[in-house]
Amino acid sequence: MTQVNNIPLAEARAIYRVDAPLGALPVMPDIGALLNAYHPDHRRGSVVKLAVGANAGDRCQRELANFLQAEAFIDEADLAGTPVTDIDVLVIGGGGAGCAAALAAAENGASVLLATKLRLGDSNTVMAEGGIQAAIEPEDSVQRHIQDTLRGGHHAGSPELVSVLAEEGPEVLRWLIRQGMQFDQTASGDLHTRRAGGMSTPRLVHCRDYTGLEMMRVLREAVSQHRSIEVWEQSPAVELLSNETGLKCAGAVFTSLLDGKLRIVRTRSVILATGGSGRLHLNSFPTSNHLGATGDGLVLAYRIGAKLCELDSFQYHPTGLLHPAHLSGKLVTEGVRAAGALLLNGTGQRFIDELQPRDVVCAAILRECAEGRGIYVDESRVGVWMDTPRLELAQPGLLEKQFPSLMSRTRIAGIDPRIEPLLIYPTLHYQNGGAVIDVNGATTVPGLYAVGEVAGGIHGRNRLMGNALLDIISFGRRAGVAATADRDRGPKKVTLEHVNRMRRALTLAGLPLILKAPQLLPTYVAGGAWNR
Repeated sequence: MTQVNNIPLAEARAIYRVDAPLGALPVMPDIGALLNAYHPDHRRGSVVKLAVGANAGDRCQRELANFLQAEAFIDEADLAGTPVTDIDVLVIGGGGAGCAAALAAAENGASVLLATKLRLGDSNTVMAEGGIQAAIEPEDSVQRHIQDTLRGGHHAGSPELVSVLAEEGPEVLRWLIRQGMQFDQTASGDLHTRRAGGMSTPRLVHCRDYTGLEMMRVLREAVSQHRSIEVWEQSPAVELLSNETGLKCAGAVFTSLLDGKLRIVRTRSVILATGGSGRLHLNSFPTSNHLGATGDGLVLAYRIGAKLCELDSFQYHPTGLLHPAHLSGKLVTEGVRAAGALLLNGTGQRFIDELQPRDVVCAAILRECAEGRGIYVDESRVGVWMDTPRLELAQPGLLEKQFPSLMSRTRIAGIDPRIEPLLIYPTLHYQNGGAVIDVNGATTVPGLYAVGEVAGGIHGRNRLMGNALLDIISFGRRAGVAATADRDRGPKKVTLEHVNRMRRALTLAGLPLILKAPQLLPTYVAGGAWNR
């Protein structure tokens, strides 16, 4: 990123005054034009059309398309002599969605194996700071939650899925509280709610600014203590398995990050809960995602024949930290803006309503930087201010009380948000699309379910804050129950016939069979280029 005419950091600091008058907010731009001109999804050359698979002809982000149309790591010869485990329900992924699904399946009488790439709980769930949406306030309603979600997703979400999401909000909160989860309360003992971007009314229930971490605490404990759930850690899936006909998902092949050995799991039902793909760093953006978020689930689901959706749509969270460099991409939760923090450009002026949906705020920040009103740090870093000192001046003590994670993160970096504004820039945050599912998380491939960020259709082309934590519990539990409905004794034989079909399709399409997927870990992590 070149300097253009952006304001150097030292100059922007000299311009900034916590008590400076800000003037009127500029007239809201045409949202469609703003997104088309500046949102990363619309960058020239960033999107291609898929050549093979269930979504052949559909638009897809270029980097993701490379992995969806890649060669598998294993073939039939690798299955010979590999130890086999039989289980009723297999859950792949140890974040919030996977844990919710495993608990529901186990409580419904199934024997469950939960296999996770890293450790149980290592996921984007623990990094979700803002809260969880649920229509519990007297002036709110399920219908308003539905309308806000569909509008925020540009009406690309499934009304049926969104209706389930919103309707189950209050019950999801009750279930989490029964598990032992703590939420912030008002002085009268009611659950405290905030209004965040895209919400027409306060609906965000939270636990300080570490809601996801608190959620994962109780889920991890519940899974670890359940007698019917076995957990394999550091065991990423490298391929799904199909039955004798090659038309039903019947298990998966796992490797060990410790010794590289393969293991086969045969099962009646597979629930994918592998999370997103932020660590692919689409469009070369920094990311807020954990190290395991490399799109494994999308690759495996697509290879076995699952239909995917919204492959050209990703969420770039507006407020990732930009400075200092070692914090690049780390989130400043939207809860800070919900509490009243403003965004200022390098001239010290507001340029967007901070509670617009995330994609709109993101595009507005990128516009300020592109048009020379950003704050220039160096050739690769230009951003805008988040005016936290003004928030602290208006509500003394708020940052320390409600945002301890932010204060701890910045304190270690030698920054005090109560005194100096934060320099921020959008960060790759969420995979809007994913596997097409029904209301129980079933994909278009029999025997295969998808929940959480690997599933699509709920959030449309932009997710509202707080709907992800609701999504993983609501649909995770529904999939866990649905996956136990298949009472057949399981597959007699497991095969890689779907891998052979995809390999033939890639060859006929003239695509190279050089890249292998899934990636498992980023290439800059030791062992990231998985190679047996």
